[in-house]
Amino acid sequence: MDTLPYAVQTTFPLLFMLVPALGSLLSCRGNPGRPAAEVWQRWWSVGALGIGSLWITLSFLAFPDGMADTIGFAHSPFQFEIAFANLGLALLGFRGASASPRERLTSGLAAAAFLWGAAIGHVYQWLAHGDHAAGNTGGILANDILIPAVMIALAARDLRRARPGVSRAIDPAASPLR
Repeated sequence: MDTLPYAVQTTFPLLFMLVPALGSLLSCRGNPGRPAAEVWQRWWSVGALGIGSLWITLSFLAFPDGMADTIGFAHSPFQFEIAFANLGLALLGFRGASASPRERLTSGLAAAAFLWGAAIGHVYQWLAHGDHAAGNTGGILANDILIPAVMIALAARDLRRARPGVSRAIDPAASPLR
C-alpha cells in the first residue's frame, strides 16, 4: 500500500459512493416508473455499503498490517475484528437489494452505529495525534459519515412516500407484533 500515492489511497474509498450514485442516476433515467428513492436505496445499499464493506473485509483479512499502516494505527488483533464487523455490514448491504424500506432503514442504523463510531475515532486520532494517514482521513472518513446518513435519509423518504402522513417506523399498525 505504501507504493500508491497518498492522493490515490485517500480518495479510492470515494469510488464506493460514486459508482452507486452514477448507477442510481442512470437507472432512474432508464426506469422512470420506479420511485427514485427505492432505486437509490438499492444501489446505495449494495454498492456503497455491501461492496465497500466487502472490500474492507477482504483488505483487512489479506493485508492486515498494510491496512493498519494505511490507517496509521498500531498492528494488533483489531484488524481481524474490523474485517468481520465489515463483513456484517456487507451482508446488510447485500440484503438491501431485496429488502423493504424498513429493513433498509434498520441496515442504515446498524451501519451508522459502527461507521459513525469509527468516524469519531478517526477524527479523534486526527485531532489528538495528528494522524493524517490516508486511511484515517479523507475518503474513508467521508464514507464512514455519508454511507449510513444517505441510507437512513433515503429509507425515511421512501417510508414517507409509501404512507403519506404516517411514518411506518413509528406506526403501531405496521408492527409485526400486532
